Amino acid sequence: MEEKTDELDHYLDNHYIHRSNWLRAAVLGANDGILSTASIAIGVAAASNLREPVILATLAGLVAGALSMAAGEYVSVSSQTDVEKADIEREKKELFEMPEIELQRLAEIYEKRGLKKETALTVAKELTEYDALGAHIRDELGINDISQAKPIQAAFASGAAFTVGGLLPFLVTLFLPLKSMEYSLYSFALFFLIILGALAAKTGGSSIKKAIVRITFWGTVAMGLTALVGYIFNVNVG
Repeated sequence: MEEKTDELDHYLDNHYIHRSNWLRAAVLGANDGILSTASIAIGVAAASNLREPVILATLAGLVAGALSMAAGEYVSVSSQTDVEKADIEREKKELFEMPEIELQRLAEIYEKRGLKKETALTVAKELTEYDALGAHIRDELGINDISQAKPIQAAFASGAAFTVGGLLPFLVTLFLPLKSMEYSLYSFALFFLIILGALAAKTGGSSIKKAIVRITFWGTVAMGLTALVGYIFNVNVG
């Protein structure tokens, strides 16, 4: 019996949805890291005949972007946490002040999911006796271990992924010839984006082809427009 329970736990742990929180933040961070630093570098390279301004601008974008992504992710997810906590406190108050109404509300939820009215009420009573607040948090508010906001995890995943993604175009600005820098940056950034799209799709169990098409299309648009701005203004930086 214990062996079957362990097998079930291991089976559930393998579902892709368990990775959704950190995977979303990591993919967003890495994608933004590659795209924003490469775009900055392309824009400056298109307007400069020197390597130093390109390196400086790319490095500044990398540092600022990583900190911005981490801070932004932390703030936004913390706001979600605050909303969740406020709803949980409200639920505690409602359970204390009107337990019968809350019981009926829980039964109605189960009835809408397909249970017979009598069965739904029985389930609601048993779950209320076991853990009333937990049942309402899960089934009325829709908050569970998978969907629950985790600000620190999201901030770290996003900031670290941005740094890793941004380092790739930065290395290109350091070592590849300045004459064809824009094209080198575009080619390598596109290559990095394809790898990222494939890895993200593989980790999340989705279509690799769709992920690659999506990420390369929007990456090309972003870098192309940035290069266009650099060519239009054509300011000789440095």
